[in-house]
Amino acid sequence: MKNRKRNRKKGFDYTSNNIYFITICCRYRIHHLGRIVNDTMELNVFGKIVEEQINWLENQYPFIEIHNSQVMPNHIHLLFEINPQNVSGKDMKIKSVSQLMGALKTTSSKQIHLLGNMNFEWQRSFHDHIVRDADSYDSIYNYITDNPTRWNEDSLKEPSLSQRQIL
Repeated sequence: MKNRKRNRKKGFDYTSNNIYFITICCRYRIHHLGRIVNDTMELNVFGKIVEEQINWLENQYPFIEIHNSQVMPNHIHLLFEINPQNVSGKDMKIKSVSQLMGALKTTSSKQIHLLGNMNFEWQRSFHDHIVRDADSYDSIYNYITDNPTRWNEDSLKEPSLSQRQIL
């Protein structure tokens, strides 16, 4: 598609040693993963699967370290680092951010579908931000941690126009 907006920074190596902030939304922003009660995220069984798969990602790929994460009713936030030095001397190919997010989305979707929620889908792609300095890191870290308390002001809270038309 010629006129499609580029999702990733042109020419950037997304396997490089950096800290990345990722947001992945459920398709149509449907609240599949739980609910916010008294400014606290209450994960349902599907949200717990996503949380487990975030932990799996870190265990499966020793070159990444999850610094912070938050499963929300209809999206997730991740702050993680790719550090190839964690596997130096081992024969392990470093996966890109896109490959890692693909693994997370695929494995969590499969498990959610196996539990009977055949309507669950992740939105295509994801939003990424390369963290460039300590101030940015602190701001993002706090944003992720405090996300449930800001749910009522969250622009991702509402289902998308497409979903509202379906409902």
